[in-house]
Amino acid sequence: MNQDKRLFLLDAYALIFRGYYAFIKNPRINSKGFNTSAIMGFMNSLFDVLRREQPTHLAVVFDVGEATVRTVDFPEYKGNRDETPEAIREGVPYIQELLRALNIPVLFAQGYEADDVIGTLAIKAEKEGYMTYMVTPDKDFGQLVTENIKMYRPPANGKGVEIWGIEEIKEKFGVDYPIQVIDYLGMMGDAVDNIPGLPGVGAKTASKYIKEFGSLENLLANTNQLKGKAKEKIEANKELGLLSKKLATIITDAPVEFDEEDLLVSSPDIDKVTELFTELEFRRMLETVYKIYGLDGSGIIKEAQEEISIASQENAKENQTAQQSLFDFTSDEEIVPQNSVFTNINSTDHFYQLVDTPKSRNLLIRKLKGLKEFCFDTETTSLETLEAELVGISFSYEKGKGYYVPFSADFDEAKALINEFKEVLEDESIAKIGQNLKYDIKVLAKYGIEIKGNNFDTMIAHYLINPDMRHGMDVLSETYLNYQPVKIEDLIGKKGKNQKSFREVELEAQTEYAVEDADITYQLKNLFEPELIKANTHKLFTDLEMPLMQVLAEMELKGINLDVPFLKELSVKHEAKLAELEAQIYEHAGEEFNVNSPRQLGEILFDKLQLDPKAKKTKTGQYATGEEIISKLKDKHDIIADILQYRQLQKLKSTYIDALPELVNSKTGRLHTTYAQTVAATGRLSSVNPNLQNIPIRSEEGQQIRKAFIASDENHVLISADYSQIELRLIAQMSQDPAMVEAFKSGQDIHAATAAKVFNVALDEVTREQRSQAKTVNFGIIYGVSAFGLAEQANVSRKEAKELIDAYYVTYPTLKSYIEKQVDLARDQGYVETLMGRRRYLKDINSRNGVVRSHAERNAVNAPIQGTAADIVKIAMIEIQRELKKNFKTKMLLQVHDELIFDAPKDEVEAVSEMIKAKMEAAASFDVPLIAEVGVGANWLEAH
Repeated sequence: MNQDKRLFLLDAYALIFRGYYAFIKNPRINSKGFNTSAIMGFMNSLFDVLRREQPTHLAVVFDVGEATVRTVDFPEYKGNRDETPEAIREGVPYIQELLRALNIPVLFAQGYEADDVIGTLAIKAEKEGYMTYMVTPDKDFGQLVTENIKMYRPPANGKGVEIWGIEEIKEKFGVDYPIQVIDYLGMMGDAVDNIPGLPGVGAKTASKYIKEFGSLENLLANTNQLKGKAKEKIEANKELGLLSKKLATIITDAPVEFDEEDLLVSSPDIDKVTELFTELEFRRMLETVYKIYGLDGSGIIKEAQEEISIASQENAKENQTAQQSLFDFTSDEEIVPQNSVFTNINSTDHFYQLVDTPKSRNLLIRKLKGLKEFCFDTETTSLETLEAELVGISFSYEKGKGYYVPFSADFDEAKALINEFKEVLEDESIAKIGQNLKYDIKVLAKYGIEIKGNNFDTMIAHYLINPDMRHGMDVLSETYLNYQPVKIEDLIGKKGKNQKSFREVELEAQTEYAVEDADITYQLKNLFEPELIKANTHKLFTDLEMPLMQVLAEMELKGINLDVPFLKELSVKHEAKLAELEAQIYEHAGEEFNVNSPRQLGEILFDKLQLDPKAKKTKTGQYATGEEIISKLKDKHDIIADILQYRQLQKLKSTYIDALPELVNSKTGRLHTTYAQTVAATGRLSSVNPNLQNIPIRSEEGQQIRKAFIASDENHVLISADYSQIELRLIAQMSQDPAMVEAFKSGQDIHAATAAKVFNVALDEVTREQRSQAKTVNFGIIYGVSAFGLAEQANVSRKEAKELIDAYYVTYPTLKSYIEKQVDLARDQGYVETLMGRRRYLKDINSRNGVVRSHAERNAVNAPIQGTAADIVKIAMIEIQRELKKNFKTKMLLQVHDELIFDAPKDEVEAVSEMIKAKMEAAASFDVPLIAEVGVGANWLEAH
């Protein structure tokens, strides 16, 4: 292959859509509320190609207007496609402007598709001696593959880059030659492009016919060799098959020129790129551009590269070689631009002072005591709070100014020094400002310091202002202050065995870095406080989130006792059960195979056992064997139940049974989870390292794991307090549906009451099955369940599911009206709120794309319910903790959704249980009563 002639053609919209949907569950929203997911996704793909492949020639190809070359034959071509999501429509102009700024050609041909332009250019480039890579996830391009034209599928779903040449195409499609992919597509059709294909012909059948007949035309000429309905259907739809093949054929003579000079990779207009990335708030990506193109801080190509560039002007071939060298030059060197867009520590006046004598510390403490508020930040040896030792503390109370106090590595000396600051840090009249204050609170707790006051955490404040954005200090600083902080890696090096401890950094560099953090955080606080007031979330911040942060810190420090020997024993039992299940699976299959291999499992289920003639394949050509897919086959063969149980047991074993003992802290002997307060946009807490909120409770095996969480000793027990059906109670409260409110007020079983009304039977005549279906609908309505979804969950037909939903809304008409009003409200104001004022912004609520819009509509209904439930639990936690600290020795240990876990001395159980129940039920005053159920036991399972 000629390394000087490597052309990469990017299928723009395929990569843009793929990038957008990759972020669909966690959209990239900037501080202006603009959804940048499509732009970021595409640019990531582009830069990955540039960095990884170092092409000599490159172009991005777009679809423009209608593909009239195909709609003239078939007006319905692509007619079933939904409206393009707004984030893509609004993002494409930015992408095209960025490509212009990067000096990357944008190509198209009016009336033709991007596929046709790429196909035409690939064929022309091949004739000129180029190796061409078609960068796209679209399988249709397989028909163009030759020795010198390959498909380049970017990384996705945890898989790396896939390059499909002739052999890969033959394997993926079951064909003898890549050109037969056209016949394959013509036979089976394409639902995405609305290509009809031959009725009844799927992927497997298409591959079979190609092996047998070689082409679609040959199949149609020899239908006498077919039998039964297949023969009838194909003979009746010959014209449709030929039309489908024509529609699926990529045109290779589109009106587009192949100009080698225009397609050369060249240096970007860095000023324009910087301007656009700054507007979009793509800070890290700007650094990527500098690195890829080997630019220094001012956007100038480094001297060595300039010389290459000058030399390269002699002729095209030298130019290509030089461009290759440019990429080689940057591939192994970290270049972090100090660009002109952001100010930084070197370009900003500041006064950061080292405070390392008793006299200077005394002066600083006296100053801090006279303030209403100040910002502080700890520097430590570890991100793990229980392991971290203090290296220093920085203080700031004025923009551009601050102080750094270093600490001895000796714990007792460090404790004596921090005690000098104890009075001011514990003064309730002085507010303490910090970024991720919970970390600092936990670190200082080890030194006997309790941070008090009406504190302000900038991370939490920003989470309430813009919950969909990231909340790290670097991001906030660059977004709101236009200031790029010093990176910790610049001082201690990258992660790995050679990374230094912060204690090893020179004192002057420690001072500059540490005080900069406090200075930035202080400035952010002054920006965010007015924004909280403006968004009506200031009270939520001061009365709920900040007090909760303190409660969470105390819970995390306390941790919970774990019965490690019990888990070790459980692991052995599970190992034996897994071996037993494996043997049963082999028996069902009639052979041994790797049960954990999706490819081998798929072959057993669908090729050998023939459990589903319409089994779907993944993009890699293997059968899809996800739980959702194979669960539907459990009535077809006994092997399915065993496989599902095998997977469940294996997941429990690896995720919890074997993993939890490894996470027990060596110093405390307890398990310490961490609660993330700024992750879920609904306001719910997330539990990490380990995640205790996903332990399954319905299965017996999952329940056994809860049995491993035990009281601290034989004189203590665990108390579990759980809200009963809180989300259903809240939807009754919010909708004020009379029938639903009355059912809760009179203490009825809401699922039975719903079943009685929906099925029109007396309450005492409701069957178990009817109650179960009513329960599924009750909870499904909160999450915007469709008839299709309900049919899956309740194991009924889609028609029955629709009838159930219709009957439900007849039963609770006010609830239906409330749901419609919520969606209308969201459309009008762009957000919804919990009863406590927590906002969920829904930018896509007016999207013309049905899938995107319906997702936002579901959130319009669900977010206020789920968010209010989260807020109520938080209020209860704050009130209970206050009472525990005042009157009891009992400790609150865990929060798992609507459940709280406590470790209580046996002599406090009765009194503390009554208090917990009372506080939980009084956390909010509604027409619909809140009910908390309290249980007691030696372990979590018993207590629950």
